[in-house]
Amino acid sequence: MPEELDNALVLENVSLWYGDKQALNGITMAVPKNRITALIGPSGCGKSTLLRSVNRMNDLIDNCRTEGSILLNGECVLNPRQDLSALRRRVGMVFQRPNPFPKTIYENVVYGLRLQGVRDRRVLDETVERALRAAALWSEVKDNLWQNALTLSSGQQQRLVIARAIAIEPEVLLLDEPTSALDPISTLVIEELMSTLKQHFTLILVTHNMQQAARVSDYTAFMHQGSLVEFDETDAIFTAPKQRRTEDYITGRYG
Repeated sequence: MPEELDNALVLENVSLWYGDKQALNGITMAVPKNRITALIGPSGCGKSTLLRSVNRMNDLIDNCRTEGSILLNGECVLNPRQDLSALRRRVGMVFQRPNPFPKTIYENVVYGLRLQGVRDRRVLDETVERALRAAALWSEVKDNLWQNALTLSSGQQQRLVIARAIAIEPEVLLLDEPTSALDPISTLVIEELMSTLKQHFTLILVTHNMQQAARVSDYTAFMHQGSLVEFDETDAIFTAPKQRRTEDYITGRYG
């Protein structure tokens, strides 16, 4: 990785257990700012578990234990005294299936701001337009902001969820297979959107679609059985992997 890049996240020897079952094994990697980093690997290899470690979502699972260090712009995420609400404002997350609230489009976007106590209508209005423009949705919904978000198409709902996530201006945006439930056209729109969003945010993308990783990411991490096998620039991973296991997975020999 080029040394001149700043890192948004630095993971050092991160291991995680669900009860007696170890799901992550000593993951060490640095995630560059304002880039898209893809996590690839077979089902059950730990991609989503690693993603959810960054915003402590795994804490919601009984008997989950994490060791090691995750630094978010220099601050330790795994500190027991970490304010999780504050952390999740800094680290937004978009899930596999669109999950808009059963509220209006407007209220979905400003939800996080309202939780923070923001009541100024001008600020809310400006945030709605900014976030929806950033999510490439403004032109489609600007005349229907008070419409129920559940009436939107799946692709529009996923862009709305992205708008909701970026409205509070997180430092990092986690994307857990954000296009797996979408049609090819909606998938293309989301992929183009990701390339735009990295100008303002650091993105980490879990995907089973290796073509998607190759298309949109700047860096790729290949994981297998809870371990990080290889992490490099995406072009290098897909054209000249250093590890045989990476090459075998990329070429479809297993996975």
